[in-house]
Amino acid sequence: MRKSWLSICVLLPVTLFAETHTVTAKSYFRTFSRAYPVLARIKPGDVVVTKTLDAGGVDDKNEIRAESGNPLTGPFFIEGAEPGDALVVRFRKIRMNRSWGYSGFRLGLFALTPDYVENVYPARYEGPAWEFLRKTHPEIARARSARHVPWDLDRERNLVRLREPNSQRIKLEFPAKPMLGCVGVAPAGEFAPTSGPAGSYGGNMDYNEVREGATVILPVYHSGGLLYIGDGHALQGDGEPTGNGIETSMDVEFSVEVHKNSRLSGPRVETAEHIISVGAQAEFQSSLDRALQLATVDMVRWLTDEYKLEPWAAHLLIAYQGRYDVITVAGSMGLKIEKRLLPAPQ
Repeated sequence: MRKSWLSICVLLPVTLFAETHTVTAKSYFRTFSRAYPVLARIKPGDVVVTKTLDAGGVDDKNEIRAESGNPLTGPFFIEGAEPGDALVVRFRKIRMNRSWGYSGFRLGLFALTPDYVENVYPARYEGPAWEFLRKTHPEIARARSARHVPWDLDRERNLVRLREPNSQRIKLEFPAKPMLGCVGVAPAGEFAPTSGPAGSYGGNMDYNEVREGATVILPVYHSGGLLYIGDGHALQGDGEPTGNGIETSMDVEFSVEVHKNSRLSGPRVETAEHIISVGAQAEFQSSLDRALQLATVDMVRWLTDEYKLEPWAAHLLIAYQGRYDVITVAGSMGLKIEKRLLPAPQ
């Protein structure tokens, strides 16, 4: 079996007696800050079993637990993690834990051409089920705007189904692909960005590859790493063109290892099939060109540092086998390389 980069990197020793921590948060935060009290201290290799709220602060019991705006579960302090290291976060489980979610009603104007915007249908939808969203999510009521529609989540069949409105032409029912929009650490210095943007620390990446079985690798800027997770989506398309996914709460199980003395400058993701460099930046900060450049530079480093490719070989592999993902419109990009193409790391 071909080894992955993660299987040979210099990791902090994992305890032989890994523990499982079932963690229930009482407070949720909306910034990736180093200043908040630690939710749980874990050792490398320990397993964490926890839950996330939806983007509006509602839990799996339909109770409002926090203010809206992607409330985060955390921070988790990983023992032995120090600035310059990397956290290797392995998601063992990301599962829907309730029967409903919600999403935007139309594509964001940022995803459309100016000439089309002039003729787009109104963002308002006020069908019978909208009253349910208004009651469960106070921010929807405060905005006095029906910009969201409800979805039914069939956990047994792993499907999402639009509850209303009803199309006369197409059945809006799709396989669910549960994911986490927010995975990040406290960034360098005193900077405490909200849970809205993404950056080198991860954050609100909204990358639909961050699913069960994926590994997210993040740079460490403070002792313990201070890891946060949140913003579950039952399904999200490439680019997040409505400005959200099908927002819902999640059951999450993960473990963390520590890669010592990493040269990591931004987030990476590894799946069963791909290694992925993420050019993470806040949406509308600059063009996607910069996000593409960030992802490409990181992939060159990954291929040359860990797989020992010659620089020219890394450039040509990217040029002819790389695949770019638009992660968020006007935001972040991902660059994928298939693992089957790679030599064993050294």
